[in-house]
Amino acid sequence: MKRIIFRGAGVAIVTPFNEDGINFDELGKLIDYQIENSTDAIIITGTTGESATMSDDEHKAAIKFAVEHVNKRVPVIAGTGSNDTDYAIQLSQYAESVGADGLLLVTPYYNKCTQNGLVAHYNKIADSVNLPIILYNVPSRTGVNIKPETYFKLSQHPRIVATKEANGDLSAIVRTKKLCGDELEIYSGNDDQIVPILSLGGKGVISVLSNVAPKDTHLICQLYFEGKVEAAAKLQIDYSDLIDALFCEVNPIPVKAALKLLGWNVGKLRMPLSEIEPQNLEKLRKSLLAHNLLK
Repeated sequence: MKRIIFRGAGVAIVTPFNEDGINFDELGKLIDYQIENSTDAIIITGTTGESATMSDDEHKAAIKFAVEHVNKRVPVIAGTGSNDTDYAIQLSQYAESVGADGLLLVTPYYNKCTQNGLVAHYNKIADSVNLPIILYNVPSRTGVNIKPETYFKLSQHPRIVATKEANGDLSAIVRTKKLCGDELEIYSGNDDQIVPILSLGGKGVISVLSNVAPKDTHLICQLYFEGKVEAAAKLQIDYSDLIDALFCEVNPIPVKAALKLLGWNVGKLRMPLSEIEPQNLEKLRKSLLAHNLLK
């Protein structure tokens, strides 16, 4: 069995921006809030962190800051994926050099490589570093889906330890677990599927919900691991309205709007993302009120 990076709820943390770029003061406060409220890992520069519109310098600076600010309190996992294999290697090696605990590597987008291409891409990156790697399968964004048989091939690499699975296909996850066993752990990439994926042997979630409800997202996992499955399922179901609201528009539009409602200075979204529609903002507000997150 390979060493897993974390167990429980890791936050796919937003990146606060200001006129000068990244608002590091606010990012530090967000990180502290997450750790103080039981988050099990910080995932920096992922989709929710708007890494796609960061400059190379910003991307590296965000990773370095997160590692230094967290200071080993919880694992820091750096999003270093790219549709350019060589660039993904450069970012991954940089993340390793500044002390990241693991890497999150999204499937190559736009190029739409084959399954053989995925194997070659990920193995080349894994050969270039000494950190554990979490794959990230989100075909709704990338146009590429990792098949169970491909997961099996990738799981043979000693540094490819897990996947963040966001394809929504529980049957494919069953087949992946059957093929890979303990050689590839699974994290839910969808907040509405935490308990279902835990029930298939998953190790937790990389979560958008954790940005606004870190304690309870952690608790969903904790209750499940303690054998309190019914309680975990109840909490999962109770939060279904807020999860829906957080995905009523493309992520991270709603979660940044939610954090603003909660008083966080996360700044503007970077184009081409646009501000949330008024009716969706009201939906979000009502959900936050219903869960006593907004007073």
